Amino acid sequence: MKTFLTTYRMPLLLGLLCVVFYYTFAYHLERSDFIRLLTLYGGLFYLTYQLIKIYGTSFWLLALLGIVARVIFFPALPNLSQDFYRFIWDGRLVWEGVSPYLFSVDTIMELDVTTVSQAAELRQGMGDLNASHFSNYPPVNQLFFTLAAALSGKSMLGAAMVMRGCIIAADVGILYFGRKLLTQLHLPQKTIFWYFLNPFIIIELTGNLHFEGVMLFFVVVGLYCLFHKRWVLAALCWGLSISTKLLPLLLLPLFFQYFLKPQKALGFWKLIGFYAICLGTVLLTFLPFLNQTFIENFAATIGLWFQKFEFNASIYYIIRWIGYQVVGWNIIQSVGKILPLVVIALLLVLTFFRRNTTIPQLLTAMTIGLFCYFLLSTTVHPWYVATPLLLCLFTRYRFPVLWSGTVMLSYAAYGEAGFDENLWLVALEYLIVIGFFLYEVFSSEKNTSSRNPLGRS
Repeated sequence: MKTFLTTYRMPLLLGLLCVVFYYTFAYHLERSDFIRLLTLYGGLFYLTYQLIKIYGTSFWLLALLGIVARVIFFPALPNLSQDFYRFIWDGRLVWEGVSPYLFSVDTIMELDVTTVSQAAELRQGMGDLNASHFSNYPPVNQLFFTLAAALSGKSMLGAAMVMRGCIIAADVGILYFGRKLLTQLHLPQKTIFWYFLNPFIIIELTGNLHFEGVMLFFVVVGLYCLFHKRWVLAALCWGLSISTKLLPLLLLPLFFQYFLKPQKALGFWKLIGFYAICLGTVLLTFLPFLNQTFIENFAATIGLWFQKFEFNASIYYIIRWIGYQVVGWNIIQSVGKILPLVVIALLLVLTFFRRNTTIPQLLTAMTIGLFCYFLLSTTVHPWYVATPLLLCLFTRYRFPVLWSGTVMLSYAAYGEAGFDENLWLVALEYLIVIGFFLYEVFSSEKNTSSRNPLGRS
């Protein structure tokens, strides 16, 4: 015992500090207390950096700490996001046999056509903006919401705990398959802890109940299968990832070169099969909800993210400012139709004019493609960064790791007086990230992973 304490005294001390910080974050923090939020988060990020830098080879020690940190949040309701109220609402609605895509929350409340438990409390919790629109969460996501409704009865905390258990299980799966994929790519295993031990992931996914982790579990399993040329299973997993969160749909074109490179035993028809199985899986998951009204409502709801909502944007805010100077009003409805086309064009350039014939090259294209997408988006919630964060760990780029730290500056918008974005902090967030991205792109210095605490390959 004495030998154990002597050997692991420092990591246990750092881990204990993390536990205290996470407990404070989960149970003694209001979203409007931005200074305290940023202080706690900065401390956690620094402690995580030190743990990975010094004890990155102690895989099971860091894995255990990551699990303990998640378990701390288990009996807590999210304190930084109110989205979970909508998750519970959708799950209870589906459990009653009502499609969440056909009616907004406000419409159902007005018509009184459902017996959703605690309807008034859920409506108040999710807020006016969420309640006034149809659900935009895909069917696999709805499956987890419904599972929570089925297992928790009328308990909101019980529903949160069921969903949290699913998210934690997905993160453990990412740790397992991510480590295996890193090993087979001859990359440092400790790199996966910039996902699994990252306070950003623990707080935004486990703490705030965002299902990016479940989506990313399907993504990393799909990539692992693709590496082993099990393209059918890879397509199935990628389809399930799209049906959890739509974001991986954007990345489908980037598989083109990977399948068609000469030395692979894949080829054109397997590429077609990959796309067919992937999109077929998506279609099958949507099938129980599919009708004309669903198509219209779902498309309209997705369109809102480009033509109405604004939060933590970068290039779009510059375009918006120019619009005010030129025409005198907010041009989001016009620009919101153009920017997605620009994103598609950029992804096609990455598809056909960049070499994407290995898994690291493919994931580099995905990381850069998503970064361009988010730079041109009108809305970038903090948890969106989880996807480029995980993908970059299999490449030589680490700017999303830095972004997982600076993105928390966006919480300055939620003050005691209400929502009010500080555009200086938004500018600081993106200047740091874009600056580091450009440094990584143009720097000729090649650091080895043994000299780099972030584990760059």
